[in-house]
Amino acid sequence: MNITEITKLAGSHKRRKRVGRGTGSGSGKTAGRGNNGFGQRSGWRQRGLQEGGQMPSFRRMPKRGFNNAQFTTKYNIVNVSSLEDCFDSGAHVTLQSLQEVGLIRNVKLPVKILGDGGLTKKLTVDATKFSKSAREKITSAGGEVREMKKGA
Repeated sequence: MNITEITKLAGSHKRRKRVGRGTGSGSGKTAGRGNNGFGQRSGWRQRGLQEGGQMPSFRRMPKRGFNNAQFTTKYNIVNVSSLEDCFDSGAHVTLQSLQEVGLIRNVKLPVKILGDGGLTKKLTVDATKFSKSAREKITSAGGEVREMKKGA
C-alpha cells in the first residue's frame, strides 16, 4: 500500500474524543480537566491576554510611535479586464452598475480602477480613482474616464 493510493476521504473525519466514560478509557473521572479549580467548571474559558499573575505581554511591551492604519482610505478595486467581461460596448459604468454586476459589494467605499488585463470595448467609466495604465487603456479603446469626488 502506498500513501498516494489512500483516498481523500480516508482520515478526513476523525472520531471525537469521548471524555468522562470511565477510567479504562484514559480520559475518565476528571475528563482531562484536572482536579478542582475553575478550569474544571463548565462554561469557563481562559482569556488569551491573562497570564496568571505575571505581567501581561502587551503591558510589558513599550508603546512608541503612531500607526496611521485606522485612517487609511480603503478602496473597492476593479480591474479593466473585469469591466471587459461584465459590460457591453457603449455602457456607462457607475457605482450602482458595478454593484449590480457583482464587482463591488460596498457602494459607500470609493472605487479605484486598475489596469490589469485588456480592454477593447468603448466604456464611460465613473470612479473615484484610476491608475495611469487603466486611464490609458480606457481612453485608447475610445472610452471616457470620469473622476468623481470621494463623497459622491
